[in-house]
Amino acid sequence: MGDRGGGCCPPMDLFRSEAMQLVQLIIPMESAHLTVSYLGDLGLIQFKDLNSDKSPFQRTYAAQIKRCGEMARKLRFFKEQMLKAGFSSSAKSLGETDNGFDDLEVKLGELEAELVEMNANGDKLQRGYTELLEYKLVLQKAGEFFTSAQRSATAQQREMESQQMGDETLETPLLREQETATDLSKQVKLGFITGLVPREKSMAFERILFRATRGNVFLKQVPAEEPITDPVSGEKMEKNVFVVFYSGERAKNKILKICEAFGANRYPFAEDLGKQALMITEVSGRISELKTTIDAGLLQRDNLLRTIGDQFEQWNLKVKKEKSIYHTLNMLSLDVTKKCLVAEGWSPVFATKQIQEALQRAAFDSNSQVGAIFQVLHTRESPPTYFRTNKFTSAFQEIVDAYGVAKYQEANPGVYTIVTFPFLFAVMFGDWGHGICLLLATLYFIVREKKLSSQKLGDITEMTFGGRYVIMMMSLFSIYTGLVYNEFFSVPFELFGRSAYACRDLSCRDATTVGLIKVRDTYPFGVDPAWHGSRSELPFLNSLKMKMSILLGVAQMNLGIILSYFNAIFFGNSLNVWFQFIPQMIFLNSLFGYLSFLIIVKWSTGSQADLYHILIYMFLSPTDELGENQLFPGQKITQQVLLLLALVSVPWMLLPKPFLLKRQHENRHQGQSYAPLESTDETLLSVANHDSHGHDHEEFEFSEVFVHQLIHTIEFVLGAVSNTASYLRLWALSLAHSELSVVFYEKVLLLAWGYNNIIILIVGIIVFIFATVGVLLIMETLSAFLHALRLHWVEFQNKFYEGDGYKFYPFSFALLDDEDD
Repeated sequence: MGDRGGGCCPPMDLFRSEAMQLVQLIIPMESAHLTVSYLGDLGLIQFKDLNSDKSPFQRTYAAQIKRCGEMARKLRFFKEQMLKAGFSSSAKSLGETDNGFDDLEVKLGELEAELVEMNANGDKLQRGYTELLEYKLVLQKAGEFFTSAQRSATAQQREMESQQMGDETLETPLLREQETATDLSKQVKLGFITGLVPREKSMAFERILFRATRGNVFLKQVPAEEPITDPVSGEKMEKNVFVVFYSGERAKNKILKICEAFGANRYPFAEDLGKQALMITEVSGRISELKTTIDAGLLQRDNLLRTIGDQFEQWNLKVKKEKSIYHTLNMLSLDVTKKCLVAEGWSPVFATKQIQEALQRAAFDSNSQVGAIFQVLHTRESPPTYFRTNKFTSAFQEIVDAYGVAKYQEANPGVYTIVTFPFLFAVMFGDWGHGICLLLATLYFIVREKKLSSQKLGDITEMTFGGRYVIMMMSLFSIYTGLVYNEFFSVPFELFGRSAYACRDLSCRDATTVGLIKVRDTYPFGVDPAWHGSRSELPFLNSLKMKMSILLGVAQMNLGIILSYFNAIFFGNSLNVWFQFIPQMIFLNSLFGYLSFLIIVKWSTGSQADLYHILIYMFLSPTDELGENQLFPGQKITQQVLLLLALVSVPWMLLPKPFLLKRQHENRHQGQSYAPLESTDETLLSVANHDSHGHDHEEFEFSEVFVHQLIHTIEFVLGAVSNTASYLRLWALSLAHSELSVVFYEKVLLLAWGYNNIIILIVGIIVFIFATVGVLLIMETLSAFLHALRLHWVEFQNKFYEGDGYKFYPFSFALLDDEDD
C-alpha cells in the first residue's frame, strides 16, 4: 500500500501490519453522501458490502450510478474528439464553474449536443468539399479526352478532304451526296459516363465492363497525380479518372450497376467545350466558398474543444468521485426505519479520531439534525493487512506482496528486503563501472519523477520508473561490491593503494600467481589487483565469491528461522517455538552453520584444509582422524556432537508436536463452558492463534496432522541442503558477469585497439558500448534481479512467511487516478 495517511500519520511500523478494527457507522440519509465523500478524502476505511445478495440493478442508488456512467461516456467522447483534434486536457483546470452535480450533467449534455451537431455539419460540408474536388478533377481530365478527340477528328477530316479533292470527276458530287444520305441513315448516337474509380480496382473494373457489354464499350482512363480523399470513406486513396462510351440503354444500366459495385463515383459532364469551362469556373468558386465555411466551422469547434479541455480533468475527477460515492452507498444497508444507512468496514486503530472528526464535519456541513454513530464491533474475522509505506519503501513492499500478502500482524520481510535484496543483487552484479552506469540511468527517473509520474509511460518504462528506488539501491550496492571485487568493466585498478605483490622474476609477467611475492603492506580495501590474473591459474577470487555465497546464504536462512520464532512468540504458539524454531536452528547450524564457521577459521588462519573433505567425512567417518584437515583443537569431538544434534533434531521436529496437539484437543473438549467476551485486540490475537493451530473449532484428525508435520519436516531437511546449494547462484552469476565483461573488454575493445586503425577502433568502441548496455546492463541486470527475487521468495521467506493474508484497500479518492474506466 502507498502512503494513504499523509502527514497526519504516526511513525511507520513496517515490521508488523497496522492494528485494524471492524467498525460500524450509522449515518442519517440526509448526510450520507457528504459523509462518504469526506471518508473518501480521508482514505482510511475499507467498506464491506452488506448487500452482496442483491444485483446491481436492485440497489438503492442504481439510477445515480447509471447517470454517472452516462456522464462518463460523454467525457470519453470529449476525450476522443480532443485527441483526434490534437488537443490535450489541461493539467491545471480552471476554477469550479458549476454549482453541483446536476448542473454538470446538464452542461455536459449541452456540450455533447453542440459538438455532435458541429461534427455532423462539418462532415456534411467536408463530404461536399471532397466531392467538388473530385468533380473538378473529372472536368479537367475528361475535358482533355474530348479536346484531344476533337483535334484528332478535325485533323482526320481535313486529310480526307484533301485526298478527295485530288480524285474528283464529274460524277463525284453525286456520289458524295449519295454517301452522305446513306451515312445519316446509319448514324448511331453514343452516350458516355464519367467518374473516378480506385486505382487498385481499375483493371478489374475494365475487365468486368468488357465482359458485361461483350466489348461494346470504349473505356478511357487516366491516373490522378496525387491521392484523393474519398467522399464516402474519408480516406486518401489513389484513383483513376475514366470515361466510358456506350450505345443503348441496356449497356448504360449495366455500366451504372458496375460503377456502384466498384465504388466508382460518377459525375455529370457536358460534351460542349464552352460548357465545360463554365462548369470548371463554377465548381472552383463553390470549392472556395466551402473551404472558407469549413475553416470557420473548424475554428469554432477547436474553440469549443479548448473550453472543454480546460475543465476536462476537473469534470472527469468529479464524475469519478460521484460514481465511487454511489458505489459505496450501494454497499450500505438501509435501517428498518429507512432513515439511516448502516455501514461496516475495516479501519486502522490509529485512524479512529480522524474518522470521527470526518463524521462530525459531514453532519455539520449537511445541516443534519442527528450526527453519525461510530462504534467498534467484536469479530473473529481475519482483518486485512495494511502497511504504511512511502515512495521509497513501497516498491520493496510490492516485491514481497507479489509472492503473497502477509496475514494480519505477521512478520513482514519487506523490512529486511530493503537491504538484503539490493545487496544479494550486487553480489551477482559486482562491478563499480556497471554500477555507476545503472545509477546514472536511475537518477534520471528520480530527478524527473514529478513530471514522469503524471505521464502515461509504456509498460516496461512504467515498471522501471516504479522501481526506481530499488534500482538506485541495487546500483549503490553494486558500486560497493565492485570496489570489493576491484572490478571496473572487469579491469582492476589500484584505487586504494599499490598492490602488495610484485614479480620475483619474469615468470609472472602474464599476471598469474606464479612468482608473486609480498613486498609491501596488504591492500587496504577489497581484492588486491594482483589477484586478477588468469582465471585458470588463479582461483582465489572465485573461491572467495563461492565461500562468501555460502556465508550469506546461511546467514539469511538463519534470519528466516529467527523471524519464525518472532511469529510464534507474537501469536502465542509455544509449540512452534519448542518443536520448530529450536530443532530447525540446531539442524541448520550443526551442518551449514558449522561449514560457515570453518570457512571463517580457514580465512583467519590461512590453512590449506579441504572443507569439502571435512564436511563429507563428518558424516561418512566421524571417528577418523582429521590429519592435515585439523583447523582447531577439539574439532573431532565438536563434529561428532554437531552430527548427533543434527540427527536428533529430525525426530524432534517430527514426533512431539502431533501428539501434543492431539492432547490439547482432547483436554479442550473435556469440559466446555461459556467464556466472557474478549476485547477486540485479544479476539483478533486468538483468531490468529487458532489459525496457526489448525483451526481448533474444526474436527481434529491426528493422521492429517501427522502427515502434515512429516511433510513439513522432510521439506525443511531437504530444503536446508538444496537452499544452501541454491545460494551458490550468487557465485555463479558473479563469475558469469565478470567473465562476460572480460570477453567484451579483451576480445572487442583491446582487439580493435591493437589494429592501429581509427575506423576499426570506432567500430570496436561502438560494439563494446552496445554489448555492455544490451548484455551487461540490461540482460544481466534482469537475470540478477530474478535470481535475487527467487532467493528471497523461496530460500528466505519459506522459513517463516505464510503470505496468505489479503490487502487493505480503503475507499479513497487518491486511488481513482490509478483506475481505468
